[in-house]
Amino acid sequence: MGPLKGVRVIELAALGPAPFCGMLLADMGAEVIRVDRLSAPDAGELRVNHRQHVASRGRRSIALDLKKPEGVEVVRRLLSGADILIEGFRPGVTESLGLGPEDCLALNPRLVYGRMTGWGQDGPLARSAGHDLNYIALSGALHTIGSRNGPPVPPLNYVGDFGGGALYLAFGVVSALLEARQSGRGQVVDAAVLDGVASLMAFIFTQKASGLWRDERGSNMADGSRPWNTVYETRDGQHVTIAALEPRFYRELLARIGLDADALLDRDDPANWPALRTRLGETFKSRTREEWNRLLEGSDACYSPVLSPDEATRHPHLVNRQVFVERDGLVQPNIAPRFSRTRPALGRPPPRPGEHTQALLTECGFSPQDIARLRECRAIDQGQNQAA
Repeated sequence: MGPLKGVRVIELAALGPAPFCGMLLADMGAEVIRVDRLSAPDAGELRVNHRQHVASRGRRSIALDLKKPEGVEVVRRLLSGADILIEGFRPGVTESLGLGPEDCLALNPRLVYGRMTGWGQDGPLARSAGHDLNYIALSGALHTIGSRNGPPVPPLNYVGDFGGGALYLAFGVVSALLEARQSGRGQVVDAAVLDGVASLMAFIFTQKASGLWRDERGSNMADGSRPWNTVYETRDGQHVTIAALEPRFYRELLARIGLDADALLDRDDPANWPALRTRLGETFKSRTREEWNRLLEGSDACYSPVLSPDEATRHPHLVNRQVFVERDGLVQPNIAPRFSRTRPALGRPPPRPGEHTQALLTECGFSPQDIARLRECRAIDQGQNQAA
């Protein structure tokens, strides 16, 4: 099932955006095989229960020691029948393993080689360490997020790792795959979080070119500066959002919350915004979030409550659309986007590293004797529980 059914992806296990890209491809029906490490992860890596690692769903896993030539040879065997490889190492790492683009494209000329980094494959910072917050800071995106009188606010890693990284890598490798099916030639996709975040800022640069954007935080249309496009606290200490940008939606909001539009200050004059914010703030603090839900939700007032992740899974609209699902005891986001004909379905649960080593080696043509030799030289594990 899914529009990528029949596509084989080899994922060299990494952190951050590359695994999320693997999830997206698997969700769309691709066969994703993750090459995990035999050795323990670095002390700084996040430790989670493998069965609860949502971004690992839909794969099978083979665990190899890529510092051994025998382990590298297994990957080369896997790549001979693959359409896409994705990796998330610093520049030069896969080349040092003998699995760089030249090595792999010589083996499989149609292969799409997807590379995910923070800074990109070249440039002065290419080989420097970094994380999401560094990339969105340098791109200019972080500067725009936050209140006028406060510091920039880190938006978790939605903007960088996942928005500017994983989504652009997925888009890039699928685009290159389409081209490879016409030309018969693969290529390298250099996806950098820095580049993707800069691309996401197209709207801001449009505003700047039009003279509508100010570099001061909290002073632009979509950054919470407008009293009718922001967050307010309710009587019970919860929060709600309004985004009544258009005048007709603003009038609808005011009518529903009991304010006379003609009696309020003109919203088109920025000098009136502090007073308008105070008036709206007092109004929203007069009732609980649930009371505002009953009054405003589903109207053209452009209103939504601020929900926690747990609350979101229970909201009637999200339940109706099955935005979240429970699978194998794990509540998780459902597949997105949706398709009318080639409808994807959730695949395998998140694997344990190396869970499918035996089965994948057998599929690649390794004999029992070959597998025994791989164990003897410790290129693979020593034969603990395996799954098909």
